[in-house]
Amino acid sequence: MRLKKARITLAASMAIFGTLGAFVRNISLAAGELSLYRAVLAAILLTGYFVVAGARFDWTALKQNMFLLLLSGGAMGINWILLFEAYRYTTVSAATLSYYFAPVIVTALCPVLFHEKMTGKQAVCFVMAAAGMVLITGVGNLRGGGSDLTGILFGLGAAVFYAAVVLLNKFMTGVSGLQRTFFQFLASIIVLIPYVALNGGFHLTELSGTGWANLLLVGLFHTGVTYCLYFTSLKDLPGQEASVLSFIDPLVAVIVSVVVLGENITVSQITGGCMVLGFAIWNEL
Repeated sequence: MRLKKARITLAASMAIFGTLGAFVRNISLAAGELSLYRAVLAAILLTGYFVVAGARFDWTALKQNMFLLLLSGGAMGINWILLFEAYRYTTVSAATLSYYFAPVIVTALCPVLFHEKMTGKQAVCFVMAAAGMVLITGVGNLRGGGSDLTGILFGLGAAVFYAAVVLLNKFMTGVSGLQRTFFQFLASIIVLIPYVALNGGFHLTELSGTGWANLLLVGLFHTGVTYCLYFTSLKDLPGQEASVLSFIDPLVAVIVSVVVLGENITVSQITGGCMVLGFAIWNEL
């Protein structure tokens, strides 16, 4: 029963993540400013969660990992900026499929950083997923031409920084996932405040009612609540099963993009997306 509940909770959290792009589209803020408010709202909600749950922090472990927490938090903030920019330049499906090249990047870098031997299977997965990314870009057959290509490149940039967060987390020890993420949110805020101040400033008061509603949903629900669901379910699931269930996110994002938002997706992008996700999942099995 506990395992089944964890599976349902993780699947639900990944499905919620998959709807993120549709809500971001309704927030008329620059990507950096939106990322900042997302981190602030999520940090506030997690603070309340820790108070209610009576959570205790291992301050010794936090101090030992503080540099990595700051570095990974900064990478998380940049990752969000690039992903939100990707949503603005291309379809949600193309942006998300590009973003999910991150596991492939992690697989390629682990042998270098952790001296892990890359197996033949992993090499095949990397090459075929890379070929899938070539198909996603459409090689000149994109709906919006240069705009779509720009969006996909932003998505790939977000994937690089997400991979950086994953790899930096591998170096951390003694800090639970949710507490680690909370301090990464705080680090993101520290990085994003000067970035936003130097790049157009703050425009929160200019948001419409619809913009406010979507911002609160993105910050509190899509980030704060969903991260709580995600990390509370992880502790009861095998790592492999959790990795495979995480691919519900891009599948839902593609469905939302095509069915809800009415965005186009080409046959080559569908084929490329299946290759990226399929070989990434195979790599996890």
